[in-house]
Amino acid sequence: MNNEDRIESYIESLIKPMPDYLEEMARFAEEREIPIIRPTMRELMSTLIRLHRPMTILEIGTAVGFSALYMKEYAPEGCRIVTYENYPPRIEEAKLNFAKYDKEGCITLMEEDATEAVKRLDGTYDMVFMDGPKGQYINMYDDVKRLLNKGGLLISDNILKEGDILESRYAVTRRDRTIHSRMREYVYRLTHDEDYQTSVLSVGDGAAISVKI
Repeated sequence: MNNEDRIESYIESLIKPMPDYLEEMARFAEEREIPIIRPTMRELMSTLIRLHRPMTILEIGTAVGFSALYMKEYAPEGCRIVTYENYPPRIEEAKLNFAKYDKEGCITLMEEDATEAVKRLDGTYDMVFMDGPKGQYINMYDDVKRLLNKGGLLISDNILKEGDILESRYAVTRRDRTIHSRMREYVYRLTHDEDYQTSVLSVGDGAAISVKI
C-alpha cells in the first residue's frame, strides 16, 4: 500500500457511520458493483450541505437513490430534491428506496435523460450535484449554470476519471477518448468561468466545488 492509499484509508477510518439504512444501501451497491459516492466524497458533501443549507437541490444521476437520500439527511427540513435517471433497472430500485426511506416526500424522481430535460427546466436551484454520465457534463454546462441561483453551489463528482484526465488523449483507450476530452473541457470551463469560483479537489475520484458569483 503506497502513501496515497494509506492516507485515504486513514481519512476513511475517521468518518462517522451513516444511518443504518444508508449503510445497508451502500453494502447493497458495493455487492452489485453499482457506483455510488465514495466515503470521503460523502463526508465532504455533508459538510458543504450543512454550510450552504440548500432548500432546492437538482441531482443529475440518481442510480439507486443513495446520494439523494444521503443529501436529504443533511439538508434543512423542507428541502426539495429533484433527481434524474434514465436507466430502467436503477429507476425501479430507486423508487423502492424512496418509497421506503423518503416518507416526507422530499425527493422527486424524474425518469428521463437529464441532458435533454435540463434544456426545458425553468426555476432555479440552490445546489446542483453532477453525478450522471461523465461525457454529458459539458453538454449540460450552460443549462446547469442557468438553473443555479446566484450564490448557489455546484458539486461535480468523478472529474478525475481514475486519473485518466491527467493523461494525453492518446494514452487512454480509444473508446474513452471522447469522455476524456469532454471532461477536460468541462473542468477547464469551470475553472476559467468568471461566473464561478471553483476549487478542484482530489477527494474520492476528484471533485470540482463551484460557487456561482
